[in-house]
Amino acid sequence: MFKLETRNANLWYGEKQALKNISIGIEPNSVTSFIGPSGCGKSTLLRCFNRMNDLIENTKIKGEFLLDNTDIYDMDVYELRKKVGMVFQKPNPFPKSIFENVAYGLRIVGGKDRNEIKDKVELSLKNAALWDEVNGILNKPALSLSGGQQQRLCIARTLAIEPTVVLMDEPASALDPISTSKIEDLIYELKQKFTIVIVTHNMQQAARISNKTAFFYLGELIEFDNTDKMFTNPQNERTQNYVTGRFG
Repeated sequence: MFKLETRNANLWYGEKQALKNISIGIEPNSVTSFIGPSGCGKSTLLRCFNRMNDLIENTKIKGEFLLDNTDIYDMDVYELRKKVGMVFQKPNPFPKSIFENVAYGLRIVGGKDRNEIKDKVELSLKNAALWDEVNGILNKPALSLSGGQQQRLCIARTLAIEPTVVLMDEPASALDPISTSKIEDLIYELKQKFTIVIVTHNMQQAARISNKTAFFYLGELIEFDNTDKMFTNPQNERTQNYVTGRFG
């Protein structure tokens, strides 16, 4: 069974159709990359999986969007976002301490005492490969961290509420090469516990970290296959042109 799935998914922003008959199945405990030129629909589809598009006026959606075979649009959005976390392009830590950034979601969810929150914060920072760098400065402002550390903190904050899916919208595009490498290593490790879907413009990044890759163009899913095959033997000429840098 697929962890995430769409069947004939269509989406419009006003009159503009951003997604056209997208059917895709994403396997559990895997990394799936969405690639394609700007404006091709990849971030739009990503945001459908935790209903972020609900916040945009004049959005119309048709088709099925499924999490564990349950229609996402039949679920309580609060419950959905506990199961499907999101990491954005630019690090967006809260103006709070490192500790409180990670603890924030746990307090919102409720039902956890102080010691349990402390343990969860530590585990989440370890899962985000940040614990060794911050365990002595947890009360320092999150904004005092470097950009790469802030992004890993945002990943820790997402992991703290124990989602099963983590969506990442170009999570390393604002980072330097060393920080990018750490994020990629982290993503590779996290697929043991989570299902990860990442939007990236970085072809090499998709090749390095993904099990499967989906190529989008003008709102359509052009090709979806094992990453190795997508980059060495794509079946569609448009995919071939994109991955070899002839357009996009």
